[in-house]
Amino acid sequence: MVVELVERPLPRPSDAAYVEARLLEALGEAKLALEYLERGLTRNAACKAFQTWKVLLAALLRLELERLKALAKTEEERKWLESKAVSRVPTTRMKELARLLKEAGHEAITAWTAIALDLHDYQHHGPDPDTALSKYATRESAAADVVELLQELARRVEALRGRVRWSGELEKALEEVRRALTR
Repeated sequence: MVVELVERPLPRPSDAAYVEARLLEALGEAKLALEYLERGLTRNAACKAFQTWKVLLAALLRLELERLKALAKTEEERKWLESKAVSRVPTTRMKELARLLKEAGHEAITAWTAIALDLHDYQHHGPDPDTALSKYATRESAAADVVELLQELARRVEALRGRVRWSGELEKALEEVRRALTR
């Protein structure tokens, strides 16, 4: 099921099914991250955890798009949110996008986004005892953040119940991630 969730084509961001598709993708990526952790592939798990968070941000940006456009200061910013931010979620702008989501009511999303970005660095540099290239001195420290980030992802997806189309497929994917998190 994980491969199917991650590999299926996405609806357009303007499509009502976009948010659900992104949540399914995020949960599929989360399951892969946990499988990598079980195999001892911490850098791969960090990569997937980062991707999971980025996909969640895309879903939230689409869900909150009208509110975010109202918060935007310029017409150019509104157009960028609609044309680029939702569909691409540029890594270099994730902190800024998380701040906008915080203004839209998503508490602590900036802190969790910072952890996701730390895991992104870890993916490229691995454990770094000097913490010059990576915030993680050990694999265990990075693995702990992977698990915590995925727990937060599951909590946030669950909190969207009632705000998005909640299919049996979404319920099943969430339950699979929860089960994997308790192992």
